[in-house]
Parts: sequence; C-alpha cells; structure tokens
Amino acid sequence: MKTIALIEKGKDGMYTIFTPKVNSFIIGIGNTVEEAKADFENSVKEVNESYIDNNEELPKELQNIAFEYKYDIASFFNYFDWINVTKFAKKAKMNGSLMRRYRGGEYISQKQVAKIEKTLNELGKEISGIKLTV
Repeated sequence: MKTIALIEKGKDGMYTIFTPKVNSFIIGIGNTVEEAKADFENSVKEVNESYIDNNEELPKELQNIAFEYKYDIASFFNYFDWINVTKFAKKAKMNGSLMRRYRGGEYISQKQVAKIEKTLNELGKEISGIKLTV
C-alpha cells in the first residue's frame, strides 16, 4: 500500500516526517531531511518488529507499505540544496527575497505553492528531455 509521508520543517529548525493517513504511530525527526528520513525508515522497521516480537498480526495498512514523500517548501529546498533558490525564483517569476523566506520556513499560501510546483514540473519536463553528446 502506498501512502503519503509529509516532510515539514518546524519552527525549531528540525525536520519531521509523519503519515497522516496511517493509524500506527510512525514519525521521523532530524536536523536535516536526510536525518529525518533515516529516522522515519527506522521507525517503520521498529513498528513492524514490535508486531513480530509480540506475535501480533501486522495491520493491513502496514503490509507492503510504501511512501510517497511530500515536502513543505523549506524541506524541499533543504533536501534539494543544489537548486539555486534565487535563480529558481526568477524562473518562477517570483521575488527572490520572498522565495528565500519561504525556504526559511515562512508561511506560504496555496497559490504560491501551486506556482512553485508548476515551475518544478516544467523544469522536470525540460530536464527529462535533455540529450547530451560526447
């Protein structure tokens, strides 16, 4: 079963991953997205092992579970830190200073999220069509 795992940057600077549609308590926390993902994957393993150790049947929602990671803007730019935020803002026709504030965790409207997501998808299509030569 594939479910969503949300990655968010907290006001304390820590990254948290959680599954809003899974009843079992699975969470990951870290100073970076990478650390939070590793902690999250360890939590999944520990939850599964606890059922085995207690000779309990694994709930259907945890059987063959896979995750689709969704990022808030701050977490996205932390994980994909090779993206130049200022140049990305220009490509998205947004203010660079505002984009850097979003990267820092400032509140962002759904309209702005949609604009950023649209630009990311356009870039993905552009990049996937690239052919290199030797």
